[in-house]
Amino acid sequence: MRLVVVESPYAGDVARNERYLRACLRDCLIRGEAPYDSHAIYTLPGVLDDLNPVERRVGMEAGFSWRCRADATIVYDDLGVSHGMEAGIRHAREWRQEIEYRRLGGEWAL
Repeated sequence: MRLVVVESPYAGDVARNERYLRACLRDCLIRGEAPYDSHAIYTLPGVLDDLNPVERRVGMEAGFSWRCRADATIVYDDLGVSHGMEAGIRHAREWRQEIEYRRLGGEWAL
């Protein structure tokens, strides 16, 4: 399986963005990829508080650390590109990693 880092929005409408993330992860799995997304893990209750700037940065840096193991970064942009996603895209470019943009369409189309 191809290892991929998923970039999708989190802040803002968190409930909607979490549903979107689950759809993105499913899309990757159906494509035969093994997806990783830091906010799927690090924002779980009792782990890190995304509203705390220090903890948010720790989570982002931990997520970036996984990128060197991945084959590609997949950017799901049906809901736009957030500041956090922009940081992930910049990091992927610094690593000269393949970046692929995808849309799920359907209910997620803006």
